[in-house]
Amino acid sequence: MEQIAHRLRSRLEVDTEFGSFLGDTRIRLLEAIDKHGSISQAAKAVPLSYKAAWDAIDAMNNLADQPLVVRSTGGKNGGGTLLTEHGRKTVALYRALEAEYQAALDRLAESMHDGLAGDFQQFRQLLRRMSMKTSARNQFAGQIVGLREGHVDYEVRIRLDDEHEIVAVITIDSAESLGLTIGMEINALVKSSSVLLLDDPNIRTSARNQLWGDITRIHDGPVNAEVTLALKSGKSVCAVVTHDSVERLGLAVGGQACAVFKASAVILCK
Repeated sequence: MEQIAHRLRSRLEVDTEFGSFLGDTRIRLLEAIDKHGSISQAAKAVPLSYKAAWDAIDAMNNLADQPLVVRSTGGKNGGGTLLTEHGRKTVALYRALEAEYQAALDRLAESMHDGLAGDFQQFRQLLRRMSMKTSARNQFAGQIVGLREGHVDYEVRIRLDDEHEIVAVITIDSAESLGLTIGMEINALVKSSSVLLLDDPNIRTSARNQLWGDITRIHDGPVNAEVTLALKSGKSVCAVVTHDSVERLGLAVGGQACAVFKASAVILCK
């Protein structure tokens, strides 16, 4: 039998209508967390930076219908990071899909001949062009629970979990292009630089979106700090603020803060 010159290698990514969800790196991170029970040790095993590992966990928990990873407290080792049962099932499903995907590619490669080689290269280029990535730090998956049409725009209410909703304002043309309907699953993107932080519940603001959470991480950069808040449901929201703001508000890990952003700062995609 003639040897195949090139083998098609699978690089499986699970993309929901909400955007990129799982890939090989994230799955290996989840497996390492299950093995070590520590985010720092898991990050080294992948390898990833500690910050990149937490960013990946926050993104996965935000897009999943149930948390894949939870933080544990107490115990003789002082707590750690644990993979939930839902997380284990997700990893197992991914590995099963990956095996089937690779088997399908192997069968395709065996059936290829010179006449199809050019078509295959064009198909591969098309897939690359269609792959969408976003620089928005906050990605939320939710269900549309409210639509209100104005003269020039649409107000869209999106339920994130049992306690939290966010509101987006988009143009009528954008709403029609997306085909928005009540009950539709949608992805909401918010840049971290568009998120403000408050620590006083009595302060009034015109911003429609206000999400209270516990401060789980403060990552200092050369000029600004990246502050991550965890919501009760396991989802999180990230804000980039100045060092002066962190000091002035007295923000610290373990404290509470409110992430505030305008409805016009929310980008919708599906």
